[in-house]
Amino acid sequence: MERAEVLVVGGGNAGISLAARLLRDGAPDVAVVAPQPVHRYKPLLNYVAGGEATMADLERPMADVVPEGCRWIRDAVEAVDPTAMTVRTRGGRALSCSTLVLCPGLVEDWEATPGLQSAYTDGWAASSYVPGSTPQVWPRLTALRRGSVVFTVPPEPASCGPTALKPLLMACDHWRRAGVLPDVAVRLVLPGPTATAVPEADEILDRTFAGYGVEVLREARIERVDWERRAVTVTSPSGRRVLEDVDFAHAVPHYRAPSWIADGGLAADPTPGLVDIDPETLRSRRHGSIWAIGDAAAVATRPSGGALRQQVDILAKNLAAARKGKPLQRYDGYTVMPITVARRTLLLAEVDRDSRPSPSVPFVDPMKPRRATWFFDRYVLPRTYFRRILRGRV
Repeated sequence: MERAEVLVVGGGNAGISLAARLLRDGAPDVAVVAPQPVHRYKPLLNYVAGGEATMADLERPMADVVPEGCRWIRDAVEAVDPTAMTVRTRGGRALSCSTLVLCPGLVEDWEATPGLQSAYTDGWAASSYVPGSTPQVWPRLTALRRGSVVFTVPPEPASCGPTALKPLLMACDHWRRAGVLPDVAVRLVLPGPTATAVPEADEILDRTFAGYGVEVLREARIERVDWERRAVTVTSPSGRRVLEDVDFAHAVPHYRAPSWIADGGLAADPTPGLVDIDPETLRSRRHGSIWAIGDAAAVATRPSGGALRQQVDILAKNLAAARKGKPLQRYDGYTVMPITVARRTLLLAEVDRDSRPSPSVPFVDPMKPRRATWFFDRYVLPRTYFRRILRGRV
């Protein structure tokens, strides 16, 4: 059986940046379990879908981002035994550890929306959330000069669901500049009554939707997709509605945590199966040596890259505090939702767990749409991500 002092499950933003931070803090033995050969800076996927980035801008070989001194176990987790503190991989490896950190991210729940996976295979549906389909989005949207298109925001849990609005609003701006927006019927399916649950941001977004002529279906979800008929069935409190003659659907699948979390008794419930932790300390409610951050952790706030930066910092400090028997720090649920309202204008909703404003730059209203905020989100933050965040320096 292989052993590591700290075993991190997941090779995304959370896993890599945490491993780097722990090594910088002097941790002697850190291993990361991650099967994927490619690491992606996921926020840029929305810009690929909006025609402002390429996949090459956001992808790096995993071997290039795994921090020096960290063991990379290139395999997928099959099962976890929280009592024995062991992990079994799909390739048959047995791993043990003293501290286990779970940040595997979420997986698509295709069964939640019958017909959607076939629509992706056909190319009639695609989204910024499914990387293999993302490069198809902008060509399909810009080729549309008239007709009908449907966009969805995924229900929770999802990776910063409101950012799914980026391709929608960038496309609307493009169609308006091209003079064809009046000929395109744009519908948005929202899982909640508003887009973000942040009143200041929602007021701006509702005005933006109205300005573009977007029909918003609130508290609604796609129940079924029939790509052969080009139809989408939407359910809401007002009933069931079939949207027909849809030319393209930017339909984001539903998500859930990997099943081995619930199978190992680490989730409060099997659906969606998030790791049951104290959302403030990030520690398992049932197992003192198990911790979790990121999309698959029940942190009671919307997942985002900004949220992860705080979670990594607090978790690194709490792991050290737990070893020394000192009090743990608390995570207030800070998160950030960057949403473009035009091709080069973006608002930044920064809030805590209770949706109270929590701006990171004093005396500047981040919710006011600005070109400078768009530039920072599109160009500055990706460079910071690869050069500093993934190296444990933020």
